[in-house]
Amino acid sequence: MIFKVYHQVNIAEVPIRENTQILYVEGKSVRDVRQKLKQKPFNVEYVEVVEGAYLDYEKQNEDYKVLELG
Repeated sequence: MIFKVYHQVNIAEVPIRENTQILYVEGKSVRDVRQKLKQKPFNVEYVEVVEGAYLDYEKQNEDYKVLELG
């Protein structure tokens, strides 16, 4: 499944909505995605499943790229 991850780049700062960035990660569950991102130097705000028509819509975005994590 594909998950949309909302995150802040700087883990030391308070989250500010205008600084929220998005990345897409493939995983089995929200917990699996959070485990994969645990070592990354950013603050994960929210993780949501992207499927069906929503996934098709997201794929149209020029910034759509799935992050490959092991």
